[in-house]
Amino acid sequence: QMEDPIQLKEEGNKYFQANDYEKALQNYTQALKLNKDKALQAVLYRNRAACFLKKEEYAKAASDASRAIDINASDIKALYRRSQALEKLGKLDQAFKDAQKCATIEPRNKNFQETLRRLGANIQEKVNAGRAVMDSWIHRQGFSTDSRVQKMFEILLDENSEKEKREKAANNLIVLGREEAGAERIFQNNGVNLLLQLIETKNPELILAAVRTLSGMCTGHKARATAILHYLGIDSICMWMSVDNEEISLAVCNLLQAITDCLLGQGKEEHHGKEEAVVLDTKKDLKMITMRLLDMLVSKRVSGQGRDRALNLLNKNIPRKDLRDHDNSRTIFVIDNGLKKILKVVGQIPEMPDCLPLTENTQLTASVLLNKLYDDLRCDPERDNYRIICEEYIKSKIDPQNMDKTLHAVQIVSGVLQGPFDLGNKLLGMKGVMEMMVALCGSEREIDQLVAVEALIHASTKLSRATFIISNGVNLLKEIYKKTKNEKIKIRALVGLCKLGSAGGTDYGLRQFAEGSTEKLARQCRKWLCNTTIDARTRKWAVEGMSYLTLDADVKDDFVEDEPALKAMFDLAKTSDKTILYSVASALVNCTNSYDTKELVPELVQLAKFSKQHVPEEHPKDKKDFVVKRVKRLLKAGVVSALACMVKADSAILTDQSKELIARVFLALCEDPKDRGTIVAQGGGKALIPLAVEGTDVGKIKASHALAKIAAISNPDIAFPGERVYEVVRPLVSLLNTERDGLQNYEALLGLTNFSGRSDKLRLKIVKEKALPDIENYMFENHDQLRQAATECMCNLVVNKEVQERFVADGNDRLKLVVLLCGEDDEKVQVAAAGALAMLTAAQKKLCSKMTQVTTQWLEILQRLCLHDNMEVQHRGLVIALNLISADKELAKKLVESELLEILTYIGKQEDHPKKQHIINVARDCLTRCMDYGLIKPFSQA
Repeated sequence: QMEDPIQLKEEGNKYFQANDYEKALQNYTQALKLNKDKALQAVLYRNRAACFLKKEEYAKAASDASRAIDINASDIKALYRRSQALEKLGKLDQAFKDAQKCATIEPRNKNFQETLRRLGANIQEKVNAGRAVMDSWIHRQGFSTDSRVQKMFEILLDENSEKEKREKAANNLIVLGREEAGAERIFQNNGVNLLLQLIETKNPELILAAVRTLSGMCTGHKARATAILHYLGIDSICMWMSVDNEEISLAVCNLLQAITDCLLGQGKEEHHGKEEAVVLDTKKDLKMITMRLLDMLVSKRVSGQGRDRALNLLNKNIPRKDLRDHDNSRTIFVIDNGLKKILKVVGQIPEMPDCLPLTENTQLTASVLLNKLYDDLRCDPERDNYRIICEEYIKSKIDPQNMDKTLHAVQIVSGVLQGPFDLGNKLLGMKGVMEMMVALCGSEREIDQLVAVEALIHASTKLSRATFIISNGVNLLKEIYKKTKNEKIKIRALVGLCKLGSAGGTDYGLRQFAEGSTEKLARQCRKWLCNTTIDARTRKWAVEGMSYLTLDADVKDDFVEDEPALKAMFDLAKTSDKTILYSVASALVNCTNSYDTKELVPELVQLAKFSKQHVPEEHPKDKKDFVVKRVKRLLKAGVVSALACMVKADSAILTDQSKELIARVFLALCEDPKDRGTIVAQGGGKALIPLAVEGTDVGKIKASHALAKIAAISNPDIAFPGERVYEVVRPLVSLLNTERDGLQNYEALLGLTNFSGRSDKLRLKIVKEKALPDIENYMFENHDQLRQAATECMCNLVVNKEVQERFVADGNDRLKLVVLLCGEDDEKVQVAAAGALAMLTAAQKKLCSKMTQVTTQWLEILQRLCLHDNMEVQHRGLVIALNLISADKELAKKLVESELLEILTYIGKQEDHPKKQHIINVARDCLTRCMDYGLIKPFSQA
């Protein structure tokens, strides 16, 4: 009998592949009994779930898959198997939710997309079928609409009702609540009271049905929402939101949001007859809701999820949506009545016994709220008031006789540093705060070290503070890292050392702090990163550690080869954490070498060497070949999907700095044209658009340049489907600015050329974005490629009538420029210019006569085009000649009297030839038209 769980697992896999599911189950079950490794345990549970699926024991399959998910929440195989099992058990809503998570993790997986489509259709079919059956049954019984509502409640409140009947009644009630007529019927027939009875049954499914029905009834109807709020009571609503049940807590949160939207006058607005004559004073209700939400933050009876919901509601509804709105009274109210409560949440220490119930995101969400409130303040006195409240609260916690209270004070400063950083930096300047942090690092208590090290890391973001810590705390951090056996402390100490070492932005200081062993530290970080048994809050520090360690070329090269570590980092990037997003983006910038580098002037390098100064040399692994390999590895590991997911984060979490870093990475990924299709397929094109519109100036330029690279060679209908393509035009036009470099100008012109060849609507959009003057300027450029790209772009744009009218208008040299470009030696410029002139003269007869006036060289240029060796240029020249002849007899006469007649005759007399036939035909058309005018005689009469 085997006693090695890994060997048992392998044997189980062989049996599974041989379709012997019973023996496979036995092996997996035996391995579970012997195994102690959490990661392997998750694999065994999901494998056993696969066996149960094959045996059609769906309840057991769902149970085992859930156990695997409890160990690793992003285990995609376990999620999908649970989805399959739940679908077979008829729990379509839950199955859909799991399939949705799978599709979020792997958006390109067609299997997941098909499952989502099928489940969505089945859910809708089930709701419709249930409603139809209920309607039919009620119709047969002869009930009125009021009776129908009453009957639904009777079925739901009757414990002896069949389960299927109750489910149908619940679904019908939710649907009815979303319709105005149905919602009003429920409301008028004692429905709110009956819904309250459903909530009081404490049956989760009935509670969800009741709360979702109430949400539908409140949406878009201020009077009804206000009445429901008063009937249920805000205390009851907050109590329901406080439960430790994710679905119920979220549903109640949505109900409260629907009520708040109505009170704020947001959401869908509808007219409800007499209600328009009633003035509802909503300020009192809004203040009451806000106060209860603030009370929830500090209540021990509230679950971690409930606390998160309260914070999310405050985040969404308190700060102004538009800073042009001068009324920030809601923010002032929260600061005056609840800032200390938010600070209390931020100051919680999960490892201490008196800690409030929290989730992994609670404290970060609180920091985000602090930041939003601070940003919403309008003047210095308001900001000073905010700071004074924070300082007074922190001072009240500092007690030399009570180390636990002091620890909370340090944690609050640490939390504020993750929110409004400028304020956090001022709080660091409070007397004794920095010294207290350093002193706590030297404490024997692990909890003191944990909190203090974390605070030092956040504090060292400011270089002036980093200098203080380098002088006072580095040796302590080294000692902690070497001696502590607590992984949570060890990882934080490592990140602290890395952060201080890289404060100068290079790997030089980093190597000094790491004592030359950056690779060893990085291996430890990668190990933590992949260890799913460590809590996510601790693993995020491993990500931050890698963001500093990847400044070292050897480290970044090893990191991209470690696919499990990369995927673990990408999974963490999908969480709503500002620090993780920034750290992941920083690590990727380092790995792709997309940071700015200063060009070394050779003369200055020689001078420095002569004076025996240190001259930084490029690491061999930072050379182009190595960078290209790293980019390919990142693409293979799914970096684009991770970046696309990061871009969707809330603006308070995705800072402008993070956006810039992500834009830099995208630009590096787009370097090779062969990779651009993959980037588009994984959502890169869509993700780049918001980055090109919002963020730092550098970030917007980088994102726009990446978009230009994609737009230059991709089919716009595929890369930017639907209306999205019109959003790309402005970023491309922004790159035509003369302050941008030549490559940016060139690739933007290529992108616009591609777009302008697609549709007139796109051409019009380019014109409206005022791109024409810039494109014309580049047609004058000395740089051959820029001139060529601009001329090709104009060639496509002249199809548009508005552009043609600009050429027709008096007082401009547009036509002259195009005519002169037709005489250029550059063949590609000639092709584009001749194409533009051919289209212009075909569309606007006025331009035919105008062409003869703009320059004395027009005829010579036309003759050169018609005799050109390049058949494409020659054909376009002949089309221009045909347009001039067709436009006006006098013009035709001018051409006949010139050497052009001889050229046309020579070409027209040539024997038919498949390759040249289009050219010969145009020449013959020119001669025929001249004969029609009577300017020349047919060959037989000559």
